Amino acid sequence: MYDDELAQERSYVHGLYSRLDELRAEKVEQLGEVRRAKSMGTHQNRSERDAFATLYENRLAQLNAVDDKLVFGRLDLDDGQCRYIGRIGLLSEDLRQLMVDWRAPEAGTFYQATAFERLGVRRRRHLLLQGRNVKAIEDDVLDHTMLVEGDQLQGEGALLAALNSKRTGRMNDIVGTIQAEQDRIIRSPLSGALVVQGGPGTGKTAVALHRAAYLLYTHRERLQAAGVLLVGPSNAFMKYIERVLPSLGETGVVMSSVGNLFPGVRATAPESPETAELKGRLRMAEVVANAVANRQRLPREDVRLDVEGTRLILTVRQVRRARDKARALGVPHNEGRVTFVKTLLRELTEQLREHIESAGAGNNADRSYLAEDVRSSHDVRVMLNLCWMPMTAEKLIDDMFSKPEILEAVTPGFTPAERELLLRSPGARWSESDVPLLDEAAELLGEMDATGGRAQASVESQRKRDLANAEKAIDNMNQQLEDSGVDGILTAEQLADFNIVEAASQTSAERALTDRSWAYGHVVIDEAQELSPMQWRLLVRRCPVKSFTIVGDIAQTSSSSGAMSWRDALTPFMGERWTMEELTVNYRTPMQIAEAAVRMANAAGQIVSAPKAVRDGDWEPIIDRVPAADVVKHVVAMMPKETAAVGGGLVAVITPAAMVREVTAALRVVYGTRIGHGAGSLEQDIVVIDPHEAKGLEFDGVIIVEPATLLSDAKGRVGDLYVSMTRPTQRLRLVTSQPLPAGIEA
Repeated sequence: MYDDELAQERSYVHGLYSRLDELRAEKVEQLGEVRRAKSMGTHQNRSERDAFATLYENRLAQLNAVDDKLVFGRLDLDDGQCRYIGRIGLLSEDLRQLMVDWRAPEAGTFYQATAFERLGVRRRRHLLLQGRNVKAIEDDVLDHTMLVEGDQLQGEGALLAALNSKRTGRMNDIVGTIQAEQDRIIRSPLSGALVVQGGPGTGKTAVALHRAAYLLYTHRERLQAAGVLLVGPSNAFMKYIERVLPSLGETGVVMSSVGNLFPGVRATAPESPETAELKGRLRMAEVVANAVANRQRLPREDVRLDVEGTRLILTVRQVRRARDKARALGVPHNEGRVTFVKTLLRELTEQLREHIESAGAGNNADRSYLAEDVRSSHDVRVMLNLCWMPMTAEKLIDDMFSKPEILEAVTPGFTPAERELLLRSPGARWSESDVPLLDEAAELLGEMDATGGRAQASVESQRKRDLANAEKAIDNMNQQLEDSGVDGILTAEQLADFNIVEAASQTSAERALTDRSWAYGHVVIDEAQELSPMQWRLLVRRCPVKSFTIVGDIAQTSSSSGAMSWRDALTPFMGERWTMEELTVNYRTPMQIAEAAVRMANAAGQIVSAPKAVRDGDWEPIIDRVPAADVVKHVVAMMPKETAAVGGGLVAVITPAAMVREVTAALRVVYGTRIGHGAGSLEQDIVVIDPHEAKGLEFDGVIIVEPATLLSDAKGRVGDLYVSMTRPTQRLRLVTSQPLPAGIEA
């Protein structure tokens, strides 16, 4: 019976892949037709063709991304229907439903049905694919009347197979093995802020990613234009998860680490925990506002200005009045400068006119040139810039941190020690905690037109020239146009538009990446417990409707500016408009290792949620005590045993940040290119990383170097060590020359 069922499933799945290939070929042909026609037609027609090209490209990208494990489930229902569940929905050429998208409401029962609450499902079948072939099937029979002699009930097999598979350095989706607890959270309503609290191994990240895909499917019309932003803790993490959403049929999500959220800035500079904590406080918003106000200055005394040989006086009172007028508008700094400059130029021009007339010139003479004389005066331009300088966010923050006199002026109430933490050299690289300050500054400064409006004037002037040239061309080609059947319906505007060299079309996600002011429809944040108040302020600005999925574990907080409770983190920004769900099952970490991590955290005074582990491991945590001089050599010596124990799977050496290079160099002497370190090396056989980079990742085996140092580096917070201990799916070894933190040993 099993062989017959397997053959039937193989035949059906072969048909699904055939249909997938047909749809791909169809989109390739449609895209080719659009591209071949792109250089012809009116501007409107070309815009329409660009839209069709984008549509076909996106659909083709989706069809290409879902090839692996296209279908994974089947439901046999009480009404006799048989429903296949897969990564996307598929229809036959005559519109028969061949496969249901996992996100569709009718697919929900695949994840939610149980023997106690069948929801109309008699049998749930898992299809285990290898390439395009069904290698095995497993059934959960929920209706006992289907059980006959010889049947085998094999529930949970697909889940355990996925949990026991080797890690690859890239996260895989869990679309075929989503559990009921996870599915309920994934399908939660869009509106409001949803906090997903879960201990290590509970699938928080997987839930966050699948929720993003679900929301885009369910609320496509609302979210496609505004987009979804997915924020993770590090570049290594973003690389680790980057393939998941495309495999789920979604390619339009904007994915960014916190350090890359300000366009044009890649924050990589290291920073002390004390400095990061200080920059993360909400009071820094007031500091940035002070820095902006500091660039709206009054001269100490009245100033003499030379305008074409005439001496004018710019008074402190005039500058104050112009500044107050500009500030009263409530507009950003660079926009307010326009009013400030216009006010003073008008007053100086009037002063110049009065001076000339008082010198005996005729009152009826043309004075229109005076305004330009004032505007172009070197003295006037210098003074106006000194009083109200146009400014970029990067320039404002760099000056604030590199010039002690400015820093002191904008940080009233700060201690000398706090100012010392903030000071740095001019032009220093940006750190992750600088990004919210840059964003705050950009919000207060607004856009800067360094040309004073001349750029827009140049565009308008070029447009006039293009129209004039187009009119001449039409006059010269009148007869040819009539002979071609155009018969005069081509206008100068259409011809000018036709000759515009257009930028390549961009998706919403691509545009959002370069637009700081983009307002997203939904934001998903992973490892959210690490965010500082200023980082929360930035993210709330990115989504004014406050539609968030917030994923994390308070017990894993290791950042000095991170949250100690969700209420403390969210209340300043969300008020009471947030709800919390908790994941209670640990799917990743073997029971022995999970229990050791919880004991360590509890012994250090941190109360952590202890999700139930679904499986026992083969090993207790292994503890090696060695002299300090031999720690690195011992790690190298133990590596063959570790890689063999996990069957050649992925092994991570998690070490204090100060030891990463030393450990990497020692391992490379023996293992060469098999060793990687830091972000971007997760596809190596062995990777050396620090605890910050390890957040959200998982490995077959983990070696932790000097666990006590991880605690001391984090000023006693258990987050770094707790995270490190809960990364392995099979085996954990701790190498220490110091007393082991309490609780690890039972």
